[in-house]
Amino acid sequence: MNLRFPGYGALSLLLAQSSPGTEVQRGIEYASIDGHALLLDLHLPKGGPSPHIVYVHGGAWRGGSRSDVPVKGLLDHGFAIASVDYRLSTQAQFPAQIHDLKAAIRFLRAKAEALRINADRIAIVGSSAGGHLAALTGVTNDNAELEGKVGDHPDQSSRVDAIVSFYGASNLQSILGQSTEFGLGVRAPALKLLLGDLPDQVPALARLASPVAHLDAADPPLLLIHGDADPQMPLAQSEELQKACEVARVSSRLITLTNAKHGGEAFYDRERLRLVAEFLRLPAKSESSAVGTTSSPGRP
Repeated sequence: MNLRFPGYGALSLLLAQSSPGTEVQRGIEYASIDGHALLLDLHLPKGGPSPHIVYVHGGAWRGGSRSDVPVKGLLDHGFAIASVDYRLSTQAQFPAQIHDLKAAIRFLRAKAEALRINADRIAIVGSSAGGHLAALTGVTNDNAELEGKVGDHPDQSSRVDAIVSFYGASNLQSILGQSTEFGLGVRAPALKLLLGDLPDQVPALARLASPVAHLDAADPPLLLIHGDADPQMPLAQSEELQKACEVARVSSRLITLTNAKHGGEAFYDRERLRLVAEFLRLPAKSESSAVGTTSSPGRP
């Protein structure tokens, strides 16, 4: 069924039922770049307005789409999820991706009442390349260089209150040195496409694109989930970010899944999503700045 959404002019939304009591609004345009519409899908749980999550898909920065939402189980915990498309590295180099995500957050805040979401507290969650982008978006609150000018709501804040990175990158200057031979075959061409060259050839840009370079005590808490058998994204990337959080006195937790590789059911099962939901319900600034590391059973 195609419906006209109040206040969005010609925007047409496709409403569908994903599970009993939940609703999906597909193809919401949050911004436009050179005639190219940037879209998101909004998944709403029962009731509302709902605490809100921005989900960032993976795909080596050059692939994937908003239709891939492995964290849909968080709807059962009462969270609304906006799954966001952003310009891929085949369309635009970094920092276009961060500019788009921050524009999506500003849009969601501006339209919160009409969209039936609670934008007082927004978390950002991502997987793989999306985990990297989620972490970078979250730790660069109020960073003028990465804010960009995408979208129509510059008066709104792009700040987030919590970050979850599933097996994401954290330091583009160290990632290749930590990678296996297989990982190098995946990451080197992906990074060259994202940055315009390999990180050692564009060190300033690689540093700008690295969450570890931006941490300070004002950043929101982070939850990192990574498999210890990941052949594509080195576990050392999450370990490096966790250690950097400790130095910066940013509250964080690293959960390492035993024998888990790059993605799969082990990361998004009932227990892991319960832990994510508990983390997202914590106060925006924890009373304790403790940093923790946990090992958890996973499936290969």
